[in-house]
Amino acid sequence: MKRWFTLFLGIAIAIAVPLAAAQKGDAAAGKAVYQKKCATCHELSGAPKAAIAKMLKVEMRDLSSKEVQAKSDDELARIITQGTGKMVPVKGLSDAELQNLIAYLRSLQKP
Repeated sequence: MKRWFTLFLGIAIAIAVPLAAAQKGDAAAGKAVYQKKCATCHELSGAPKAAIAKMLKVEMRDLSSKEVQAKSDDELARIITQGTGKMVPVKGLSDAELQNLIAYLRSLQKP
């Protein structure tokens, strides 16, 4: 019985580790999603577009800022898919596109 449990546990770990790594997303693919879904309001660098912020009368966050980068992936996913303040939700993203977009946002982090 103990051998079966050990074998099962080993197989479960062998399957789970690559799946967990795959869920981190691909920043290069995320850049394409960003350009399509986010570039209306944000520069490729993550900086807010001043004209949009002025028109909406809001202070937009720089996506490369420490404040934004300190958010967890789950928090970023919630903000992206549900919106916040005057930011409208991003609709129609698959789970993979969302993970890729978050990976791209992480790549904007300033050293």
